[in-house]
Parts: sequence; C-alpha cells; structure tokens
Amino acid sequence: MTRRGTEARRARLVLVALLVALALWIVREFLPALAWAVIIAVAIDPLYLRLRGRWNGRIARVLLPAAITLAVALVVLVPLLFAIGQALAEARQIGQGFEWARNNGIAPPAWLDGTAPFARSWWQAHLADPHAPGFVLGRMLDVDVVMHGRLIGSNLMHRAVVFAFTLMTLFFLLRDRDTIVEQCLRASDRVFGPAGERIGRQAINSVRATIDGLVLVGIGEGAVMTIVYSVLGTPHPIMLGTLTAVAATIPFGAAVMFAVAAALQIAMGSPVNAGIIVVSGLIVLAVADHLIRPAIIGGATRLPFLWVLIGILGGAATFGILGLFVGPATMAVLVMLWRDFADGAGQGGEAPSE
Repeated sequence: MTRRGTEARRARLVLVALLVALALWIVREFLPALAWAVIIAVAIDPLYLRLRGRWNGRIARVLLPAAITLAVALVVLVPLLFAIGQALAEARQIGQGFEWARNNGIAPPAWLDGTAPFARSWWQAHLADPHAPGFVLGRMLDVDVVMHGRLIGSNLMHRAVVFAFTLMTLFFLLRDRDTIVEQCLRASDRVFGPAGERIGRQAINSVRATIDGLVLVGIGEGAVMTIVYSVLGTPHPIMLGTLTAVAATIPFGAAVMFAVAAALQIAMGSPVNAGIIVVSGLIVLAVADHLIRPAIIGGATRLPFLWVLIGILGGAATFGILGLFVGPATMAVLVMLWRDFADGAGQGGEAPSE
C-alpha cells in the first residue's frame, strides 16, 4: 500500500471514529432504551422463532412482532399500574396517619419496657414526644414532601418515555430480526474472525441465563416470602411480596424488604414474628443466591460464581438495573477469551472446539 493510500485509510478511520462518537453523543439519552430492547429481544428470541414457524406470510411479519411487543408492555404495565393504584389508594390514609403521628408522637410499644430499655429511651426521645428536640418526624416538613413528589413525578415521566422508546425499538428488532442477525454475523466475522460468532453466542447465552437467574429466581423468592408475610399477619403481604420479588433481582437486595416487613411486625408489637421473617428470609436468600442462581447463570455461561457476582454487582453499580444483564455478559465473554488465550487459541487462527 502506498503512502497516500495509508494516509487515506487513516483519514477514513478517523472520520468513522468521529461519526460514531457524534452518533453516540446524539443518542446518549436513548442508549438505555436501545440496550433494554436488545436484552428483551435476546430473551424472547426462542419463543419468537417458535411462533413465527407456525405463522407464515407477510402479515405475520408485522402482526407477530406487534403482538409480542404488546404482550411485553402488558407484562410490565399491568403489575405496575396495580401497584400504583394500591399506593394511591393508601396514600391518603398514610398521609393522615403521618400527620397525626407528627402532631402527637408514637407511643413506644409495651414490650420494650422490660426487654430493651435503651431502645425505649431512644424511641421516647425521637418518636414519642413531638416537643422533644430530637423528634424525627418533626423535621420532615410538607415542603420536603412536595419537592420529593415533584422529583418522583419527573422521574416517572422520563422512565415512561424511555419505556415507550424501548417498545418501539423492540418491535423493529423483531420485525427485521433476520436481516439484523445476518449483518451482525458478517460484521463480527470481519472484525473478530472465526471467534466472532462464539463471542456473540456467549454474550447471548449469558443474557438469557442472567434473566433466568435474576428474574425467575427473584419471582420465586417473592412468592415464598408472600406466603410467610400472609401467615404471620404482616400488613399488605401481596404488595410486600411483590416488592421483595423486585428487590430480589439484585443479589442480597431482598434483605431490605425483610427488614421492612420485620419493622412492621415490631411496630405491631410482634417481635417474635419479626424474627421469624428475618430468619425465613435469610434462609430463602441463602438458597437462592448461593445455590440456585450460581447453578443457573454459571452453568449456562461456564462462569465461576465469583465472576457472576462481580459482574452483577459491578454492572448494577455502573449502569443501574441495566448493568444486571450487561455485567455478567461482559464477564462471560472476557472469561471465554481468557480461556481461549490460556489454551493457545488464536495462535493458529482457530478457536478450540467445544
């Protein structure tokens, strides 16, 4: 290649890099929506292919992606709208109770008298006497509640826009699935060579295994704890169980909801029930996070549990909820490349067979 040709190639590479950087900057607000659409498409792709095999024709090419997109929207929106409706129905009662407690204080429960005198003293100083300097509820002003309400409203509006764009992107991903897959395979082959398809398959398997390990196991944890909440008479057991399932998608995250349920039992004067909730929750958490999840995620991706945990927690800390799926996929690909390198793959241009 001549010097002029080399300079032209470099100029094209610089131009492409600048265009890619500019495009990413332009769509930066929609990158989470695009990533969520890809994750959902990867997760439901086997089901989509099975349904498409039964429904042929040009009409199915549009109606089937539209129907699946609508189903995804309903799966997300129906529980969410139910939870919002329940919260709004109880908001007035909670507000009235909070106003009464702020004006009159909350008397310490009787069982604190002989079992925890230090806790009773703290309760008396911070929760029972509305005129005490350390009264906690008196510091929570109405203006703070209004400001937090506005922030929550704007955040919900932003997430609604992201969700709508995610659904629209998902529809086009499903409709043009074959074209997109073919282009990705050709591009990966040109960039990574024979290992390109293996990298893609490893990332896809990791995403699907992570969804099974996080979402399905989280739903299982929520279902078990809903039964525990109901048996012990915890207020709003279904709502607490739903929130537990959501929190359980993050490893060890369900412990927060166990603490909330235990606090409700303590406020009701049932410390024994609170202890049962905590012990039962920790047992469920130990089984789910130390046995079931490593078997599901690590088994599908051949990833040690330590790297599964680092990928999930590190991804969540970096990218939020989206990182729960991006993190393990990244770790799975890196571990696969490391094993190939350690086994001598790539020296002759071929990856080891599996």
